[in-house]
Amino acid sequence: MRTFAAILAGSALALVSFAAQAAEKEVAVIVKTVNSTFWQNVQKGVDAAKKDLPEGYTTTFNGPASESAIADQVNMVENAVNRQVAGIILAPSDPDALVPAIKKAWEARIPVVLIDSQINESGAQYYQSFLATDNKKAGELSAKALIDKVGTEGKIAVMSYVAGAGSEIGRVGGFTDYIKANSKLQIVGPFYSQSQMATALNQTTDVLASNPDLKGIFGANEPTAIGMGRALAQSGKAGKVVAIGFDGNEDLQNFVKDGTLAAIAVQGSFQMGELGTQTIAKLLKKEKVEKMQDTGVVMVTKENIDKPEAKNVLY
Repeated sequence: MRTFAAILAGSALALVSFAAQAAEKEVAVIVKTVNSTFWQNVQKGVDAAKKDLPEGYTTTFNGPASESAIADQVNMVENAVNRQVAGIILAPSDPDALVPAIKKAWEARIPVVLIDSQINESGAQYYQSFLATDNKKAGELSAKALIDKVGTEGKIAVMSYVAGAGSEIGRVGGFTDYIKANSKLQIVGPFYSQSQMATALNQTTDVLASNPDLKGIFGANEPTAIGMGRALAQSGKAGKVVAIGFDGNEDLQNFVKDGTLAAIAVQGSFQMGELGTQTIAKLLKKEKVEKMQDTGVVMVTKENIDKPEAKNVLY
């Protein structure tokens, strides 16, 4: 009986040891949600750069069911720290809520690379590099594209996603600041879809109905812009209200091709995953990395959608 118990105990210890060794060579990629082609394209970039990791290292890919499930994302980061993973690539859904979890990673000497969204300045020392589109610049480019189409007077609407998200603050802030500084356009909103396409569709439908004189509209991320595009099509306003979207999945590309959207500002989502993994690889090899890395944005229109500059970022 004692021998059997000893064998069981030994097996349990071996399993624990194996799990620990596996985690030690795991890079945990934790995004805002797995239910979005944008983040799935980030995963493709991660997969493409796995070869750059030290030998024997692998990646896991995880994220909450929705971008607004912030507590779930915090738990995922804390679980990764508890597993003692080799590194974490994180797209934080909230600039404040993720700081304590990232601090735990720092205390455990686990390198953290942020992608897409920034965290509060109080957490700046706890991550090694931040890779993202310059969201303020992207918002400004979107505003300029809208002004070029509608002029400097009239009424426009802003359809946003999750209030307070780092990317949202930069993107929508950059957009509204540029509009205010360079035009007399009146802004309706912003309205927050919580990154739910159906919510954005309903909100846009209501905005169009209550503002028949609306000249332009901006959809600030992928699900919001899709909902906005569908509302424009269903209401018969497609091509009549100038619409600028954000991100570049197949739905949004089709909206550009048929004229529902005048343009889409497309981030390098693949590049975020690829460069994020390459950055973690450098950190694991004790190499220096830049604290800030810009992954770029391309304004895609009907005129350039089939050109290399657009094809490199569309997904």
